[in-house]
Parts: sequence; C-alpha cells; structure tokens
Amino acid sequence: MKVPISWLKDFIEIDDLSVVEIARLLTMSGMEVEDILFAGLPLPESDDHGFKVSGIAWDREKIVVAEITEVNPHPNADRLTLCELYDGQVHHTVLTGAPNLFPYKGQGKLAQPIKVAYAKEGSTLYDGHSDGLVLATLKRTKIRGVDSYSMVCSEKELGISEEHEGVIFLDADAPVGMPLADYIGDAVLEVKINPNMARNTSILGVAREIAALTGRSLNKPKYELKTSGEPVTGKVSLEIAEPALNPRFTLGLIRNMKIHPSPYWVQRRLRMAGMRPISNIVDATNYTMLEIGQPLHAFDYDVLAKRAAGKPVAICTRTARPGEKLVTLDGAERALTDTNVLVCDGGGAISLAGVMGGAETEVGDGTVNILLEAAAWNFINIRRTANQHNLPSEASYRFSRGVHPALALEGLVRCLYWMAEWGDGQVAPGVVDSYPLPPHDPTVEITEKEIRRALGIAIPLAEVKEMLERLEFTCVLAGETLKVTAPPIRMDIGTGIVGIADVMEEVARLYGYDRIPETLMADPLPPQRGNPSLEREEHVRDVLVSLGMQEVITHRMTAPEIENRLLPKGTPILALEYVKLANPIAPEKRVLRRSVLSSMLNVVERNTRLMETLALFEVGSVFIPNGKDLPNEPRRLVLALAGQRQVSAWDRMPADKADFYDLKGVVDGLMAALHIQVSYAPAEHPSFHPGKCAAVMVDETPLGVFGELHPLVQENYDFASPVLAADFDLEAILPLMPEIGHTIRPFSEFPPVLEDIALIVDESIPADQVESLIRQTGGKTLADVRLFDVFRSEQVGVGKKSLAYALTYQSFEGTLTDKDAAQLRNKIVRRLENEIGAKLRA
Repeated sequence: MKVPISWLKDFIEIDDLSVVEIARLLTMSGMEVEDILFAGLPLPESDDHGFKVSGIAWDREKIVVAEITEVNPHPNADRLTLCELYDGQVHHTVLTGAPNLFPYKGQGKLAQPIKVAYAKEGSTLYDGHSDGLVLATLKRTKIRGVDSYSMVCSEKELGISEEHEGVIFLDADAPVGMPLADYIGDAVLEVKINPNMARNTSILGVAREIAALTGRSLNKPKYELKTSGEPVTGKVSLEIAEPALNPRFTLGLIRNMKIHPSPYWVQRRLRMAGMRPISNIVDATNYTMLEIGQPLHAFDYDVLAKRAAGKPVAICTRTARPGEKLVTLDGAERALTDTNVLVCDGGGAISLAGVMGGAETEVGDGTVNILLEAAAWNFINIRRTANQHNLPSEASYRFSRGVHPALALEGLVRCLYWMAEWGDGQVAPGVVDSYPLPPHDPTVEITEKEIRRALGIAIPLAEVKEMLERLEFTCVLAGETLKVTAPPIRMDIGTGIVGIADVMEEVARLYGYDRIPETLMADPLPPQRGNPSLEREEHVRDVLVSLGMQEVITHRMTAPEIENRLLPKGTPILALEYVKLANPIAPEKRVLRRSVLSSMLNVVERNTRLMETLALFEVGSVFIPNGKDLPNEPRRLVLALAGQRQVSAWDRMPADKADFYDLKGVVDGLMAALHIQVSYAPAEHPSFHPGKCAAVMVDETPLGVFGELHPLVQENYDFASPVLAADFDLEAILPLMPEIGHTIRPFSEFPPVLEDIALIVDESIPADQVESLIRQTGGKTLADVRLFDVFRSEQVGVGKKSLAYALTYQSFEGTLTDKDAAQLRNKIVRRLENEIGAKLRA
C-alpha cells in the first residue's frame, strides 16, 4: 500500500519526524516499509538507514509556484505556445507544448490566472519524454527561433507520477512564489500490509498506528453533513437475503451533482497512492476508501429510478440465479454462479458485490443524482468471487481481508461529504441502513503473569492499558486483571486463548520488539513424542532414494477423465465418486484425485522423451468421499520405471530397456530394507499387461501390484518406451514394519559350504514357492538361497522348467562336512518331491 506522508499529516502531527524515522517506526511494529519514493522533499543525507530509497528533491530556489496570465501562439510552431508567467519575483515568457494549455491560446489576459509548477534555468528534473526516469538539467536554448531557459512542469518531470500529457494545474489558492517543495513536496511509503493487519489498509489506519507508537493524538475525520430536500428513506427500500454473506448495507442519496475533475490536491494524492483520477464522483469513492478503508460504489440514481418505472427504487442483495449474467464496468459480460453475491434492483443485477459495479448504472458525465452504497461482505466469498472472475481491485483487496461492518456508515457519510464539497451536491437527509448481523467484538482478560510468560518481560497492567487504548481498545483494570475489548475496526482479534495471544502481539508491537530482551524459556519443555507413522513413511522414502529412485510430488487436484486414462479403451468406466472443489482453478483440476498412479503417469508422460532413464516414486494421499464428513485420505506408494536400465556413458554399451525384473528388484530391495517377508503371485489388473503383473502379498494380505503397463493403456499416453509401475497401499505396509529395530544375524566363524542344485518342476509352479520350501526345510543351517538360472527345453519335458539354485550351508557350531551337506540337500529334495513333484536334475 502506498502512503503519502502529506496525507498522513491530515490525521497526526509528524513534522518533527523524518520520513526515515516514520518508516523505521512502522517496520519495527510489523508493517514493513519496502520502498520510499521522494517527490520534492529532501532525500536522506546518508544511506545507512536500511531502506530502499528513490526519487528527486526539488530545488527550493529554482522550482516554485507560478501563475500564467496569458497564453499566446508560437510564431513559428502551431503545437507550441508562449506563456506569460509570473514567479513571484520576475515576469517570464515560457515556451511549452502542453496540450492542456491550447484551449487558452489567444484569449488575451486570463480572467483567472492558471497556477502552475515552474522550474527555472538550471533546475534538475526528470525528462518527460524519455522512457523511465532520466534526470536532465534545464539549459538555455532556442526552439523555433524563441529563447527557452525554463519550463512549466508535468507530474512526470517532478517525479509525482507517470502523467506527462499536460502540465500541472495547481489549485487556485496556491501561493505564487512559494517553493514548490513547501507547497506539494511529498514522500510516499510503500508499506507491506500483512493479512492480519487489514485494518491498516487506509491512511487513517497507518496514522492510528503511528499515533499509538509515538503516544501522539489522532485527529479523526469529521462525519458531519449538511442535508436538504426530501429524505432518502422514502425513495429507496433495502432487503438483504443472506446476512451471513452481507452483514450490513447502507445507502445515501446526493442530488444535483456537477461532474467535473477533482481539485488538483485530490488528484495528486490519488496518483501518489497508486490510483488514477477519473471525476470528482469516482474520485470521492476512491479517496474515501484510501482515507478510512471503506470501499464504496456510486450508482446513477436516475437510471435506477427509470428501471423502477415510477416506483421507489428497491435494492436487494442475493446470490446469483442459474444462467444469470452481468456486464461489469470493464465492459465484460460475466457468467455468474450461485456463489456470487449481487446487488440488484427490480430489473436484475446492478453490481457484483464487493468487486465491481455494473455498466448500466455507472456514473457518467450526464449523471445528476447519485445513490451511494457502503456495505460489508463476507471476506471469503469476496476473495473467491474476485479470483473466479479474475477481477483484482482495491475494493476486493480490502473486502477479501475483512472490513468491519461498523465502517460502512462512517464511509458513507464521509464520501457524501466529499461529493458535496467537490460537486456542489445536496445530500438528502437520512440514510438507509440494514444491519442484520452485527459482529461480536471479542473480550479477553490478561494478567501481568501471562504477559511475563508470553513476552519474557514484566509490564505493569496500567502501562498495558494505556498502550492498548491508543489502538482504541476498551480496557477495564480490575485488581490484577485487565479486561480488553476489541474496537469496532478490528476483525483479527480472536476469543479465548487465541484472543489472548492476539492481544499479547499488540502489546509486544507497541512496547517495541527491539526493547524485549533475549531470555531463556522458563516453561518446561513438552515431552518429546514421536510420530511412528510419519517416521516409517520417511524411512520408506530414504530406502527408495538409496535404491536409485527419485521422489516426485504431484498435484492432488485432477479430473475424472484424466484418471480414466488408466483403463484400456473400451473398458467400462467406473462410476467413482469424487471430492469436488467448490472453486477449481481450472477444469482439469476440479476434483481431488482417487489415484496416485494416474498422477505419476502424467509426470512420466511429460518427461519420458526428455530423459534416457526415469526411476520415480511418490508417497501421497488419495481422497475417498465420506458422506458429509471430511474425506478419508489413505496414503499410497507408487513407483515408475521407464527408458534404459542405465544412463548412456562413453565407457559402456547402450543399456537394455528396463523390464519387469528391474522393477521387481526395486520391490525386493524395498521390502528387504523394511524387514517385511513378502511373496509374489500372478495378478490381473486392468492397467497392467496380462502375464506381466504380480501381486505382492504378506500371507493372504495384498500390499499392492506391479508390472508393465497394459499396451492399450500405454496408447492413452505419449510414452517413448514401455513403462513399468507399482501401486502399493502404504497404510497396509507401514504397520508391518518392526516397531523397534529388527533381528540382526551374526556372522559365523566357520566356513560355508556352497552347492548348486537344479530342480525340474511344473511350469505352473512359481519359483517363489520353491524357494520358500527350500528355506523352510534348510532351517538355520541354510544361510542363503539364490535362483540363478531358469531353463526350458525338450530334454526337461513339455510343460516343465528347470530352476537352478545356489545354496549356502553354514553352521554356527562347527565346520560342515560333505556328509552334512548331502544330508541337508537330500532332505530338501525329498520335501520338494513330496509337496510339488520336483525332481533333482542329473
């Protein structure tokens, strides 16, 4: 927010404070000053203040207030004029090409001299015709045969704004000869307003903070009006359909307005605060909003009366109806939804509440009578509406952060005052004020003990009471307790323990963060309790990274048609229920996902042509609707491999493509590191290739599936090579991990016996089943089993296969002999023969 120093001075005496001192006060209280722009006032002499500073100082002797008494044509140029000018000491003839002086050309002596900003020879200004801010010094020269040594200035040349299409017309009471720096010299603070300080999105709000920080008095605006004519109450009726969305709505009427530009001091303040002057009516609404923080909107009352067809104007606020549309002030036709709040009359919508007015009832050059609105809106609804229609504005900026309903009436009266001042209008007696939902101003109680505990310092309650009252809190000191009630400008003070913390923050800000000494924590540390579920989840991540996988984090938002790509074409679509977003940022992100695998494949699709090898994993939640309650959010673990087994390098041949067994190796490594004994079984899954898909089991409990994607599913994506994926239920895996450590097997001091055996089994028997039987039979003496060959041929037999295992026998009690090894081998072979019909291959 841009805060002109001159505007602050309307509400607080700060002449004895430098601009840098004011900036430091605000910054140390939590309102960071990000930039200081000087326009006329002297810049700081040193640069050790720590603020970003820019701008220009005006020479008090060379840049002054002057008056133009006559505008004559240039003898040799149609687009130039020669102005007779008096600077308080000397009369000059000044050459200028300002287009806003052309209407006065050739009129002779002006009945009302034009007050201007005049720069004498040698002045340093910004070049008004260069891009950006380029300093230039005025030098004597000849232009089309006429001497030119000085100039009448535009706002850009003085560093006030970017406006350079014409020279400044100062107000008629500007004193000729006064240094311009004394008359309109200024500095602008760029203040960062945090969300919990929405009350300070106004000049008055910033002035209140400075008054509280310095102990000075705050000069509040006057809310007094001179009224005449018929009262507004008989002309307009008001109805609020949903008070939760519109807790207060006020209306005022002003008649016989004269539309023209605002006084220059108003235009200058608006520009320096970052807003464009338009007319005295629109400027009054914007000026009041910047001044006290209440956004307003002006309607052309005569247009409303015409729409009412002779009846009293009936204003109501409600949500939009299906199919309803509104053409806003920017000329765009807005398709409205049932979450948008509208201001309406009998003919339909006339304004998108709190965001932008409608084009049909806008104030124009022909407007005479004005109906003025000041209201309070639900800040969440305004934020959603502004985002939905991409309509950021100064009004929605304030409403979306919370404007207290008590400000509505003050804003209405203040704006009517300015309209009457600048447009000679007559304010109708009374206001229409509907206030169905007044907010409760919270009250909390604090003690010195609580202050010492929260801030680490002892501050007497009497001093705390005085500090908080400077911020307009109502405080009652009763013994050792201070009862504090939030003022009707604050929407950020909570109740209970939250409210106490909010008040403590205000005490700390006013006392001064820099005055609070460093202290050790006095309270005992809370017990350190672990989060086993999170710790195990992190361990899963660490293991996968150690296996060469890279973690990705994908959007939780998606669309059903995106997840349906997991199914082959022609497969019936599952009618899954999704958690729908009330205000999606895009159509393809309108629901919360039901599949992490879909999110992962989207990432693989975008990267598979950019990288030779992809080895990715994600741990993330899916969202299962749970009636009217919050959705269930079970965690899933998804792996994906694509591309080459290894990245190409100069010292090795191009690697083969990753296949099913590469992914199985990752799964084996993961389960081994997690100390979970699993088995594998053939599985069927619509997203995976038949015959290249396996289920991971613990006893009869499935943990997940993995395999190569179904060819018809891969056609739904733009993959450069076959993709392998795994989809696990992480909620089923985590409880299986050992709670505290795991059993560690010691090394035997006796040598092992190594032996290979080849077994002929039926093709239908999985190698995993054979290995499990070997391990069970070998017991503790069998140290390791490893499948190293699978062989099929006519010699083995039709429907048969040969599985070759490397066995390691090792005892902890002594050295094994060949006889010991043979006995154990025969025992293994006999069991395999009896249970699965295996035969030892010669």
